Amino acid sequence: MDLALTEDQLQFQQVAREFLNKEVVPYRAEWDRRESVDPALVGKLGEVGFFGLTIPEEYGGLGGDYITYCIGMEELGRADSAVRGIVSVSMGLFGKIVLSHGSEEQKQEWLPGIASGTKLGCFGLTEPDTGSDAGNLATRAVRSGGHWVINGSKIFITNGGWADVCVLFARTGGPGPRGISAFLVPTDTPGFGRTDIHGKLGLRGQVTSELTFTDVRVPDSAMVGAEGEGFKIAMQSLDKGRVSVAAGCTGISQACLEAVVEYAGSRTQFGRPLAGFQLVQDMIAEISVDTDASRLLTWRAADLIERGLPFGTEASKAKYFASEKAVKAANLAIQAFGGYGYIDEYPVQKFMRDARVMTLYEGTSQIQKLLIGRAETGVSAFL
Repeated sequence: MDLALTEDQLQFQQVAREFLNKEVVPYRAEWDRRESVDPALVGKLGEVGFFGLTIPEEYGGLGGDYITYCIGMEELGRADSAVRGIVSVSMGLFGKIVLSHGSEEQKQEWLPGIASGTKLGCFGLTEPDTGSDAGNLATRAVRSGGHWVINGSKIFITNGGWADVCVLFARTGGPGPRGISAFLVPTDTPGFGRTDIHGKLGLRGQVTSELTFTDVRVPDSAMVGAEGEGFKIAMQSLDKGRVSVAAGCTGISQACLEAVVEYAGSRTQFGRPLAGFQLVQDMIAEISVDTDASRLLTWRAADLIERGLPFGTEASKAKYFASEKAVKAANLAIQAFGGYGYIDEYPVQKFMRDARVMTLYEGTSQIQKLLIGRAETGVSAFL
């Protein structure tokens, strides 16, 4: 489905798919088993331009529109969601925060490396005791002369073990969201600790870490935006991040569809291809329609971003729908594959494991429903 994509968009889609089919798809099962993507892939992704999408050329990026960005995220999700997360967090969450809220010095210092893939960023919001309740985070930054001293911890941080820099959210004031500020903290700063998390259900090739901060000192110039604006910055970045997640989930659904169609066409039962059975076609049809609907919801949100219009509710709808449908698509794909779908000789079991977390991070499905409900009724159900 091209929906009248431009020539440049179609060309990027083709280049992205060819690259990923060669450099990622053949290795994703191996990376999944060993719980680590090949680090050399990061530089290759940078050369193709994945990390530079929507980052202006003056900072080393490709520029580009948000539909192209979604195309890139979908192709990454189709190939390996673990790889998509590496790109989306570094270029999307980290890079877009620096681009939208950073000083010119911060942009010059970090964005060229992010855009080229020679540096990675991570997003330090979630804590052991505060997931969805991000406004009550406990990590604290205390002013000390011309510096801030940071103490606390973060959990489930994508790219944490590989990142060169973290956009960290810490409490600089009183309780609640208005007491939170954002900082850029290089990961080689004394007192910055990180421990990788193993044994995840999905996204096993993507490095996920716990971060600790013990008397970490950063200068005043490390603050992003004004003091007390951290929560607002985080929420604005997550709105755009949800569009990336939705695009990646569309990619998972697309991969499920392609896998089932190929398998059902080649597997014979009762003397005819699986594709000839009505209930198999029923499953294929459900995946196909849900995939198209996910893509349309995602591209609608991307189009609103591109036009500078409010998009938060549309991003929540896209993220909620696409993530839930990716889980459904993977479940149906396993059903169509039968016993073979349950082993890692085939990719559909990985699609299921990778899809499941999409309903959790960057706002659970339940949080998305509350955001959508608030938009529809004008009444907040948040406590």
